[in-house]
Amino acid sequence: MSVTIKDVARKANVSVATVSRVLNNLPGYSEETKKRVMSTIEQMGYQPNAIARGLISKQTKTIGVLLPAVSDLFASAILNGVEDRAHELDYSVIICKTDKNGTRTMKYLQMLREKQVDGIVFVSDQMTDAYYKTIKGMELPVVLVSSQSPYPLPYVKVNDYKASYDAVSYLIQHGHTHIGMIAGTKGDPLATVPRVQAFKQALQDHQLYIDDCSIIYGDFRFRSGIEGMEKLLSQYPHSLTAVFCASDEMAAGALSFLHKRNMKVPNDISVIGYDNTATAEKTVPPLTTVGQPLYEMGRIAVQILLGHQAEKEIVMPHSIIERETVCLI
Repeated sequence: MSVTIKDVARKANVSVATVSRVLNNLPGYSEETKKRVMSTIEQMGYQPNAIARGLISKQTKTIGVLLPAVSDLFASAILNGVEDRAHELDYSVIICKTDKNGTRTMKYLQMLREKQVDGIVFVSDQMTDAYYKTIKGMELPVVLVSSQSPYPLPYVKVNDYKASYDAVSYLIQHGHTHIGMIAGTKGDPLATVPRVQAFKQALQDHQLYIDDCSIIYGDFRFRSGIEGMEKLLSQYPHSLTAVFCASDEMAAGALSFLHKRNMKVPNDISVIGYDNTATAEKTVPPLTTVGQPLYEMGRIAVQILLGHQAEKEIVMPHSIIERETVCLI
């Protein structure tokens, strides 16, 4: 039979309320009493129930993380930052992988309500009316990561438009004038629309022809990079000199397809990715890409969520990480 808080109180010769105050770092007892209670807890192997402790402290020391089925390495980098900072602050993390239609998201929100989490980190997904209404009803703090909302919610992200504009401009500065794009999910307002708009604007600002057929939509994953590269080369077999991919995973897929076609990167065609995940260092050749500070974004989200960060709307810097997939022509 497991040891209860009543067992601890009886053996330590104190009240249950005193044990609870000690566990939750509340005042109302002497240092000698605290030592006796903690020693008893250790001797008896008592494991405090987080929710039971939360009845007094109003905290369960847990946070929930909601993230959609995006690139696994993209999500992993953010989650590493979230978990590291959460554990440094003595919090646990519940990870919830959502779906596209929102049904699973609503179920997870209900589950997080029942678990009485202290806050939610909402990663790379659009905050819908239904989500916002539910979260507001929960009266919980929420921080968006790699996302932004018309609602008054704190966020940490990069400027996707500016980062994508810089990526395309980088290709143009290397002499490329016929550039294709392998974009993300068509219509996605967070990670596709601003990147496509930036792609077109960069071409226009450099007086280059904008061809909508040179934009192929995928889903940010490896397979869509293969398929997107195949479509671009079928449409522009001789003129295409560079491709901007809206994720590193799609860029890796594009490189894989080019390798099978015996096309040399960057001599035959240049490729630039987006995110700077671990994939970018492992491709052959190593991928030039737009760097997002994903790990730091995860850490800062926890800082904001738990009140350790004063600024609530943070746009992180991006950078072009130069490796070996872009060359001058």
